[in-house]
Amino acid sequence: MLPSKNYLQKLEMHQIIELAEFIVHENYNHHSNEVLPENHKEDIDSIYYEELNYYTNSEIFVSKDIIGTINGAIRVLKWNFKDILPLQKIFGINPFLAVRKDHVNNIFHIGRFAIKKNVGDINLFKKLMVCAIAPICEHEDNIAFAECDSKLLRVLRLLGIKAEVIGKSINYLGSETIPVALPYEGLIDFYNKNKSLVTINTSNDASYSLPKSVVFNTLNTNYPLV
Repeated sequence: MLPSKNYLQKLEMHQIIELAEFIVHENYNHHSNEVLPENHKEDIDSIYYEELNYYTNSEIFVSKDIIGTINGAIRVLKWNFKDILPLQKIFGINPFLAVRKDHVNNIFHIGRFAIKKNVGDINLFKKLMVCAIAPICEHEDNIAFAECDSKLLRVLRLLGIKAEVIGKSINYLGSETIPVALPYEGLIDFYNKNKSLVTINTSNDASYSLPKSVVFNTLNTNYPLV
């Protein structure tokens, strides 16, 4: 049965191009008065191939409307310590040197977070973030890194996510972008407060709160935004 409004979905590999197009268009919609530069297709290709390379170790979550149009997206990557993270590529920051913990379990990267312009649903923001930070919140020695738009950083802090700035900002995809660290300690309160927002609909119409990690039965199952 199709959802009445929006639903959460985890993307398959062949759908990554949808993510890349959405991210580029929404970045410029938000920050450049909807004017796409002539080279925007190069940005799309760059994101597409980067996410294709990450796919084995990542999960991409999107919110779609009833006709399948993406209105929100986020990606979480468990770093294999070999791939070059955007933090390194864009800012030249070594993740190991940016870790301020004495002990580290796993390092993650959160990226491709965007919500369609004029979608004013704060719960959509929270639900996408819950999906992304769930694996970080499984162990107190986990940490994530992200490249964060300056406006988004203010929102994160207002919502109780304690992001730590670890470098100087640059202009990236049309906006001021800041490198941040997201340690377990800065995420767990937000996660515990909001994890019940994300639910799974099963075949017998039962629903339940997600456990420590976000679990999807199949990619064809729809997860309503409630």
